[in-house]
Amino acid sequence: MSQHQKSIDMSKKKGGWVETILTVVYAIAIAFGIRTVAFEPFNIPSGSMIPTLLVGDYLFVSKFSYGYSAQTIAFGLPLFDGRILGSPPARGDVAVFRLPKDTSVDYVKRVIGLPGDRVKVTGGRLYINGQMAERREVEPFVMTQYGQRILYHQYIETLPGTDGGAPVDHRILEIDDNQRYDDTPEYEVPPSHYFMMGDNRDNSLDSRADVGYVPVENFVGRAEFLWFSLDDASFWQVWKWPFALRFSRMFTGIH
Repeated sequence: MSQHQKSIDMSKKKGGWVETILTVVYAIAIAFGIRTVAFEPFNIPSGSMIPTLLVGDYLFVSKFSYGYSAQTIAFGLPLFDGRILGSPPARGDVAVFRLPKDTSVDYVKRVIGLPGDRVKVTGGRLYINGQMAERREVEPFVMTQYGQRILYHQYIETLPGTDGGAPVDHRILEIDDNQRYDDTPEYEVPPSHYFMMGDNRDNSLDSRADVGYVPVENFVGRAEFLWFSLDDASFWQVWKWPFALRFSRMFTGIH
């Protein structure tokens, strides 16, 4: 083989490697861009949002729904204040946010109180601006904890709509109406902050506890739909999937 042919072969190999590297870089950039400005996947590690979200649910959050902040697009860098290019969270939304006292931690809860709202819980009943949220009991919810089956009271609670909009119905669980966070003081939500609560009312650390009010810039996005769900199995435990997959929950919306 002549020196000229060897040079051509080397150039082809080099060009092939460059193309491969560029393809990988482009793919990573596209994935990173989608994750940053469009949708971000999350999984549910705790039961604070049962029955809406179960442990082992995997969901997509729309980051564009509330716009962007330093916490969501600039990785906490103080490039700008507040949020840009989005609508504010609405009462009843299920949302992912950064924990105010530790922004490296993500929480998912339901938006209950908007800026300026007065929120309190009395005897297990939720009050917003002095009005008690309606609830009606439906079938009990069965949970297994430490090998024991426990029946929870399950209700459909109705939240007042945002800015005069349609009321929002969603399911909640209660052990009973005499638990730790079933009687609270009245909270007045500060400007540009939100009051968040879990749907599993007696088993949720939220704005009634040490979470406090959540600044608008801490919102990551609105929980939109489930794309995967496993019962008592981790995502990497592929051998358990045939028995652990919850098909009925996959590709369903979150309300």
